Amino acid sequence: MGEKTRGRRRELRGVLCTLLGGICWGFSGSCGQFLFQNYTVDTKWLTTIRLIIAGIILIIFGMIKNRDSMLRILKDRADMGRLLIFAVLGLMFCQYAYLKAISHSNAGTATVLQYLGPLMIMIYTCIRSKRAPDRIEVLSIIFAVAGVFVLATHGSLDSMVITKQGLIWGLLAALGLALYSLIPVGIIGKWGSVPISGYGMLIGGIALCIISTAWNIKVDVDANGVLAMAGIILVGTVIAFTLYLQGVNDIGVIKASMIACIEPAAATVFAAVWLKTKFTLIDIIGFAFILTTVVLLSNKKGKAAETEKRV
Repeated sequence: MGEKTRGRRRELRGVLCTLLGGICWGFSGSCGQFLFQNYTVDTKWLTTIRLIIAGIILIIFGMIKNRDSMLRILKDRADMGRLLIFAVLGLMFCQYAYLKAISHSNAGTATVLQYLGPLMIMIYTCIRSKRAPDRIEVLSIIFAVAGVFVLATHGSLDSMVITKQGLIWGLLAALGLALYSLIPVGIIGKWGSVPISGYGMLIGGIALCIISTAWNIKVDVDANGVLAMAGIILVGTVIAFTLYLQGVNDIGVIKASMIACIEPAAATVFAAVWLKTKFTLIDIIGFAFILTTVVLLSNKKGKAAETEKRV
């Protein structure tokens, strides 16, 4: 097999893995909506279970794959401090806010609102660099604001079609995604994604468990509810994460992050087909505005990376 053929196969594998990872994330959001619609499930309890079980699975996976790296990080006090911050402000906050947004709206809307995270990262970067947004960034802000306005009001200033709680938690989920992306940059580059995410999920889950006294929360689910939880924990966390990492390894983080934008579309399709959630044309337009923001910022990042390579 020639080098060119191997390269094409690796590219195809990367695209497929990233695509499937994004679809798995979208499916997990719909599993969350299914639970909230059909059972009395506390968001704090669900987030706690999701983080702890997924964290344990990823840690076991990491120990099998690279035991040395998994153990050495535990001895690095500075990086463990950063990891603790990431676990609480990044993972725990992001996952809790996202599930909370789903409980007050639906999987499609919550996922799209969460994708405002890259815009928040861009604004933070501009503030930190003490510079004004460029033309593409200004356009991204316009699309994002328009998308949120359309989703929240359907174009009418007189009323909101999404609950205030749904909108607020959706925006908080976007903030969580931004923090999730910004906080661990240095330590992920040093230790890898699996150790940071595995330990981060476990620590975040334990922290939320203690904060919410999750052991006192009563949950009553049947076999279907357990399957939905498996969809969130296994399919939407462990499998999706593993597929996405493989995609990043094969085709790079920029292209992978763009392909992973299939997640909001997948969440919307699952919610509409499986859970019979009704979306109007104006909802789809709002989704399109926000996802255009993500594409614009991803393209800008990709061009910047290509420029750096040439230099």
